[in-house]
Amino acid sequence: MNSRSETLPRATAGAPPAAAGRAGPSPLLTPAQARRLVSRTLAALGPLRASQVDDLLLVTSELVTNAHRHGGGLTSFGIVVDDDRVTVSVADASGKPPRHVPRGGLRPGGFGWPIVLRLCREVRVDTRPDGKTVHAAVTVDR
Repeated sequence: MNSRSETLPRATAGAPPAAAGRAGPSPLLTPAQARRLVSRTLAALGPLRASQVDDLLLVTSELVTNAHRHGGGLTSFGIVVDDDRVTVSVADASGKPPRHVPRGGLRPGGFGWPIVLRLCREVRVDTRPDGKTVHAAVTVDR
């Protein structure tokens, strides 16, 4: 099995010195920054179907957005590349597992988790007392 991984710990670039050494959530990795990291990783793999790239970028965006909005902040982000899949792992500060919240009235949102479940080959949630990590794998043809 050919495998390559990249894990990015809590971002501290640009943080004040007091905050740089402190453990906990960081708002410094935005969904757009996470998408760029995934995009660079995918580009290094060689040609992939556009739909697979789109799926991975959308899953990345949804998971990082959910970590910030519902999970108490992003605590780590990682990408693992195997022969036939790419797994994005997003950790946050909430021990509550993700859940689908049906839309009601004019309230925006509510699509992220169902999108992740629909696009991914496998989704696993590892909970801990201090948070959780969502691992979302998308199949790729290489």
